[in-house]
Amino acid sequence: MNVPATREDLMIVNMGPHHPSMHGVLRLIVTLDGEDVIDCEPILGYLHRGMEKIAENRTIIQYLPYVTRWDYLATMFTEAITVNAPEQLGNIQVPKRASYIRVIMLELSRIASHLLWLGPFMADIGAQTPFFYIFRERELVYDLFEAATGMRMMHNYFRIGGVAADLPYGWIDKCLDFCDYFLTGVSEYQKLITRNPIFLERVEGVGIIGVEEAINWGLSGPMLRASGIQWDLRKVDRYECYDEFDWEVQWQKEGDSLSRYLVRIGEMVESIKIIQQALEGIPGGPYENLEIRCFDRVRNPELNDFDYRFISKKPSPTFELSKQELYVRVEAPKGELGVFLIGDQNVFPWRWKIRPPGFINLQILPQLVKRMKLADIMTILVQDINSFSRLEYLKEVYGMIWVLVPIFTPVLGITIGVLAIVWLEREISAGLQQRIGPEYAGPLGILQALADGTKLLFKENLLPSRGDTRLFSIGPSIAVISILLSYLIIPFGSNLVLSDLNIGVFLWIAISSIAPIGLLMSGYGSNNKYSFLGGLRAAAQSISYEIPLTLCVLSISLRAIR
Repeated sequence: MNVPATREDLMIVNMGPHHPSMHGVLRLIVTLDGEDVIDCEPILGYLHRGMEKIAENRTIIQYLPYVTRWDYLATMFTEAITVNAPEQLGNIQVPKRASYIRVIMLELSRIASHLLWLGPFMADIGAQTPFFYIFRERELVYDLFEAATGMRMMHNYFRIGGVAADLPYGWIDKCLDFCDYFLTGVSEYQKLITRNPIFLERVEGVGIIGVEEAINWGLSGPMLRASGIQWDLRKVDRYECYDEFDWEVQWQKEGDSLSRYLVRIGEMVESIKIIQQALEGIPGGPYENLEIRCFDRVRNPELNDFDYRFISKKPSPTFELSKQELYVRVEAPKGELGVFLIGDQNVFPWRWKIRPPGFINLQILPQLVKRMKLADIMTILVQDINSFSRLEYLKEVYGMIWVLVPIFTPVLGITIGVLAIVWLEREISAGLQQRIGPEYAGPLGILQALADGTKLLFKENLLPSRGDTRLFSIGPSIAVISILLSYLIIPFGSNLVLSDLNIGVFLWIAISSIAPIGLLMSGYGSNNKYSFLGGLRAAAQSISYEIPLTLCVLSISLRAIR
């Protein structure tokens, strides 16, 4: 076995995939000399789902619901590239109104993706406040998506030759209101972040990428434009109807993390400009090219007619992919998202190869983090790949629900689980023995477990033979009842909201302190030294841990209420 020769003062640190900043999709093996990064090896493959092979065994319409899982922050772009490829392969024309709607949805998705890049990026470098701010605007974007597509994240809205449905009544006005509101939100971000000296110290001059490096590594998107290259596929390829709008490509020339931040902030403002122009100039007409719905191949007209009339089995609209190949690309929020498609006179693609922007941009990470500090890894990494899964929203629970739900939910779940397991065990046993037992309580014997438990408590003698029966029996009751009584002194207002908790603090502690007495009574009543030592240990643990913990929780609650 060959042992690699390494310096004794070097340390190898494993970051991810369960590191909070890796989000379960990436692992880094980092070699450190103190705080300095000597080497970094990315380990990929934690998010592989076989999307390319799934595409090669589905028609385009069947595959569309899958593609939003490529990048769940920029779902509209994955749908756009999926329909653009067969549209160019079959030379299918998209109506003008459908193209405008696509542009609006794409730019809204770009804003949502950049917002959920900004929040985790700031959180990973130590600023928590912007993470909560970005959900304010992101939820408004998802409200617009939900009103137009019926879904907040996995939309399945794009179709070959157009979109699935037209914009609902009043949607355009709501979207214009959002645009006006979002511009004020971007101003807040710039005031809070851009001129913050701590933020500038963390990002300025960190992770510099030169012009030649960016080109040689095949970078795209904000990482490329932040290095001084004005390359945007919306301007270069002129797909959809982007050439009809007045907007500018956002770029910087420094190439550091600050430049990539400024590019993304500027792109959100430019996206608002594009959306406003598209909403004001959206034409009328159809939202889908209905000519592509005709079937190119009908193998058995009579059978299809029979299915349509009597079985209601209506085949989904599809068409043959001609025998040729092409590469299609769009400007996604992270960079160039492309698909290489090969047709073979079949409804299924012969080859479907995805060019993800985050995977390509990640290649340069080991070079960027070398000779940097350990804390700079997250500053650089989140600039490279920003596809994370976060909570959609947080809910607050007050009053009686806040107190009772944590108590009754586990009890109810355990009870239902036990009942189900016992019922299933009895069914299996009865099946093996080829009998149907008479000991059924409740419908289908579901309540038999409760009946067995009740019978056990009343029939079996669980009390020690040499102990004090009365003292041993009353001990557990005192321990449990004291805890339940402690919840009765919480003062609630008229709306079941905690009103003045400091009234019952000492009463709560006094009632809770009765529980150790019950434990001591059970231990002493057993007339057994080992049981008595166990009762002493349980009482000591309750006094030393649970009562101080209760006091700490109450003090925090008092401060929160005030």
